[in-house]
Formats: sequence, C-alpha cells, structure tokens
Amino acid sequence: SQVLDTKDIQVFKVTINGQDAQFAFGEKHSFKGTPLEITFPKELRRGQEAIVEISFESSPNSSALQWFTPEQTSGKKHPFLFSQCQVEFF
Repeated sequence: SQVLDTKDIQVFKVTINGQDAQFAFGEKHSFKGTPLEITFPKELRRGQEAIVEISFESSPNSSALQWFTPEQTSGKKHPFLFSQCQVEFF
C-alpha cells in the first residue's frame, strides 16, 4: 500500500494500472492533513511501473492544490493543476 498526504479533498475512485484499488482516509492531523492509504489490487514486481489515477474533488480549503489559469501557462491554452504535497508516512 501507499500513503499520500491530503487536505480537504473528496476521493471518488482510485485505479492502479487500470484496476480499481481500495482506499481509505486515516485520522486527520491538524497541520499534516489527512492520510489517504491506497491498497494495490495486486502485488507489483520490483521495478514495475504503476499508473495511479485518483478521481477527486477539491474544495476552497484544499490549500495544497493550486491552479494556473490558461493565461498563466506557457501554452496559454489549458489550465494547469499542481500540488505541493509529498508522500508522508504516518
């Protein structure tokens, strides 16, 4: 499994390499946010790549997620979402 740091988001679905994965939120921490633990649907081999897709909705309180409008990007065509979060182990 893998633990990600989150803050005030709603997660609808997680897939790993196209397969549904189980996920659960841990106990909320005052400044670290809420850990999101993702359980892999099957064990990966050492060195095997995994594509993790998370369907989520953020809120105005989701301070770790920030958006650039299309005008703020170099291509000026699409918005851009980025995160300051890093993997946290609780």
